[in-house]
Amino acid sequence: MTDSPASSASPVALRALAGARPEPYWLDDPEHRPEPGAALVGDERCDLLVVGGGYSGLWTALLAKERDPGRDVVLIEGRELGWAASGRNGGFCAASLTHGFANGLARWPGEIARLEELGHRNLDAIEEAVQRYGIDCDFERTGEIALATEPHQAEELREAAEDARRLGLDEGLTFLDGDAVREHVDSPTFLAGLWDRRGVAMLNPARLAWGLGRACAEAGVRVYERTPARELAAYGDGVAARTPYGRVFARRAALGTNAFPSLVRRVRPYIVPVYDYALMTEPLSARQLASVGWSGRQGLSDSANHFHYFRLTADNRILWGGYDILYHYGSRIAAEHDQRPETFRKLAAHFFRCFPQLEGLGFSHTWGGVIDTCSRFSPFFGTSHGGRVGYAAGFTGLGVGATRFGAEVMLDLLSGERTERTELELVRKKPLPFPPEPVRWAGIGLTQWSLARADARGGRRNLWLRAMDGVGMGFDS
Repeated sequence: MTDSPASSASPVALRALAGARPEPYWLDDPEHRPEPGAALVGDERCDLLVVGGGYSGLWTALLAKERDPGRDVVLIEGRELGWAASGRNGGFCAASLTHGFANGLARWPGEIARLEELGHRNLDAIEEAVQRYGIDCDFERTGEIALATEPHQAEELREAAEDARRLGLDEGLTFLDGDAVREHVDSPTFLAGLWDRRGVAMLNPARLAWGLGRACAEAGVRVYERTPARELAAYGDGVAARTPYGRVFARRAALGTNAFPSLVRRVRPYIVPVYDYALMTEPLSARQLASVGWSGRQGLSDSANHFHYFRLTADNRILWGGYDILYHYGSRIAAEHDQRPETFRKLAAHFFRCFPQLEGLGFSHTWGGVIDTCSRFSPFFGTSHGGRVGYAAGFTGLGVGATRFGAEVMLDLLSGERTERTELELVRKKPLPFPPEPVRWAGIGLTQWSLARADARGGRRNLWLRAMDGVGMGFDS
């Protein structure tokens, strides 16, 4: 769905935004949102310190206790559990560890079958954990349909289906022509689709984070909120983290800070923080829902470089996000960037172009926030401080599922074990770092312009994008 003059918001789109609250829908949940915990005051000692109270840190702490219930684990979070990307994302929990099959096949062709298997096992384990710990997060294993809204995208989806079939990785994959895809979800913009029946679940992301936090506490993890880690340094045969009101001395530490500046400075050049935005509609009436179809409740995303992702909630709202991905000079992260009316106007116009039958439906919430990305669009891993500190980062918007796998990798690395995970090239090698400013800002700007141009020119990538592909820094959005 390429941008055009029609993307300037129509009166229909503007009226739909009039009553929207400027906050993440998922976090606007006083019935389920827990009261924040106390901050750390004084000194603590533990076997494992986990820094970060999003999915990455919560899974690491919980799995550490599952592996060894006697292990003494402390988790510290700078604000509140799940307040950042983990609590405000689209709620697509994907099996893919590689930001999609095509990216994985291009980067790790020799490992793609193994990576797909591990990814599906990881998603199965998430579903099992949600059930075992009684986490009320509206988990639905609905699958996802990747959509074509331009002819060249339909061919790309057909080629992806053929690649998967050739490698024997097409179980649960179905290519849908225009008529078939519109039988699932009715939009005049849909030309084709690739339905992955088993590789994606829909869920409420904030409630997943809060449920993991409860499970951690019940397992004996000592959780401190409103406790940012200011500094991490070697201390004896372990490490020490300084916080505003105390310190934590630990034998080992795991970092789940993702988009925020890493406590290991050499990791920072590999991460770029970018801003993603979303709208949430009011609940659809029975008539409105019938006009769209969508009885399978699959997650949906189109296949442009600047793409949209959208899904139904448990109460039949539509989350509509994506398209604009914004980087601020110097990797600046600031709360003032979380609301961007020009992006919301654009998203609203795109929404009614996709679903003209929903004219009159209003939006209830608008929000945005920072996510982390790296040059290969999939997580990377490593250790520092002589193997006493582990990290995982670069999830690029697909962290709802892959962070659990990343937690397993961090725990493997910290234990010094050689496992099926640590032997992967995905784990052993890092992406290319981003250049320093101002080259970083200029390069990202040129890339964004080139991607928009490719969307408008039938997917044809210009010399700049082909050069980035050639050095392993290909971009999708």
